[in-house]
Amino acid sequence: MKYSILLLALIGSVALTACERPASPVVVPVPVAVPGPAGATGATGSVGSTGSTGATGAGETGATGATGATGATGYDGNKGSTGATGATGATGATGDAGKTGDTVIVVPK
Repeated sequence: MKYSILLLALIGSVALTACERPASPVVVPVPVAVPGPAGATGATGSVGSTGSTGATGAGETGATGATGATGATGYDGNKGSTGATGATGATGATGDAGKTGDTVIVVPK
């Protein structure tokens, strides 16, 4: 196991050194032009003539516009959903006990 790792490291280093590197391009520095000192300040220019004043507006106020048309009727709203079922009613009161009465016999014809 020791020799196989050593052999792999040796083969890897030989493979990497066998590769040819391309030559990097040579960069030649270009001289930069430096500006000279500033010249003397020039003479002040003369003042320009004043512009003419515009005409004043003399128009009258326009008439009031007509009233707008009545808007359209709005849409009906959505219908509500059905309500929930109500709770069961309470049991009614117990009736009175029956009374003993006459016996009725029904005879069919």
